[in-house]
Amino acid sequence: MMILKTNADTLSAELQWLAQIIDIRMKLYWSQPCEYTEIWELSPPSLVDNSSTYADIMLHYHFGPAERVVLLLALAPHVQPHLLDVFFTKNADYDRNFTEFGGIKGQNHGGFLPTGETAAFILAANDFEQRFRLLNIFSDDHPFRRFDILRLNSGQADEPFLSGALSLSPEYLSYFTVGVSHKPDFNINFPAKHLTSQAEWNDLILEDSTIEEVLEIRDWIKHGDTMLNDWGLKKHIKPGYRTLFYGPPGTGKTLTASLLGKTTGLDVYRIDLSMVVSKYIGETEKNLSNVFDQAEHKNWILFFDEADALFGKRTQTSSSNDRYANQEVSYLLQRIEDFPGVVILATNLKANLDDAFSRRFQSMIYFPMPGFDHRKKLWQGAFSDKCVLEPAIDLDEISRKYELAGGAIINVLRYCSLMALKRDSSTILKKDLLAGIRKEFAKDGKTVS
Repeated sequence: MMILKTNADTLSAELQWLAQIIDIRMKLYWSQPCEYTEIWELSPPSLVDNSSTYADIMLHYHFGPAERVVLLLALAPHVQPHLLDVFFTKNADYDRNFTEFGGIKGQNHGGFLPTGETAAFILAANDFEQRFRLLNIFSDDHPFRRFDILRLNSGQADEPFLSGALSLSPEYLSYFTVGVSHKPDFNINFPAKHLTSQAEWNDLILEDSTIEEVLEIRDWIKHGDTMLNDWGLKKHIKPGYRTLFYGPPGTGKTLTASLLGKTTGLDVYRIDLSMVVSKYIGETEKNLSNVFDQAEHKNWILFFDEADALFGKRTQTSSSNDRYANQEVSYLLQRIEDFPGVVILATNLKANLDDAFSRRFQSMIYFPMPGFDHRKKLWQGAFSDKCVLEPAIDLDEISRKYELAGGAIINVLRYCSLMALKRDSSTILKKDLLAGIRKEFAKDGKTVS
């Protein structure tokens, strides 16, 4: 609660300062009486010894008063929209809004949405030199853009650059207000779901060779930054780590990805490519680019499930659609290669993937079907302490006789536990256990005795 109050108090003072800056600009622009001769005579609130997240970010990036004005303009519609109502003033000569104010009208938002032109009016008015300097704030090299803090959402390509709306990223809006990282929800513009698990690292039952390769990823997360920066190897080694998980369904690929995030304190986002690949040219690239753009500076782990839905063997270019699809895949492969965090692709069949992956990935980790010993561990760890196994159940026999992956064992667990609860009992019966196993084998067209 303390960080909320600190952020609220800081932003209240900052927005009050912005309101005063706007008032000074209006008076000076219309040659009205004003105690100031230029806007910078009014100093911004001091951020020294201020513990708010907003102050930390301003000081970290060494943002000056101009950057603070631009940020506050983008922030105002979210927290104090009426502050910008002054820009609804109409030009009496033309019965329309003043062009120099910029701004756009939202679909649902009833207030004024500022554009780059709004910022230019406040900071420079008719001073061309100051307006030209302002363009640096919106350049690709400025921290606003480099760290996805704020950008101009450009409209049509042939419209003036500053006509784009000021857009504060959801991540920094969350930092400035509630002081924590924003976790986006799955939607059409962000086709990824936050992946979590109640399991712990010790619950991960894999072959020793598989675990050893997985631990290399964890080591990279822990030591990669030191290797690149402190050891000076970034001129030889690209940032980020790219790996492929492959093997039969239910062998622990998704669980491993989620536990890598849990044990290293990183958020994991799962992108199910089979859900987002579009039949329309360009849509898949657009959908996934949104994920990369948001993840670029957040140190997320990106987990691409069903990877062969998009990254399968590339087709012969027999049509324009084929050529564009191949270009789309090449573009996304490049985004993966340039991504500074961890990227995990998962597939059931490695043979379905394009051969280009072997050159781009640091590791390709096989998740095999569990052997007898691992199946027994999975069965032993599956059942709740609240239930008991019928004496006729021999887990050694079950583990030896029925080759099942961990995911299938969990499905059997679900089935026989439901059957016990249905009988108002806490005893797992052998007949229910075998019925659940038959159901799993039937999915692959197999029968069991």
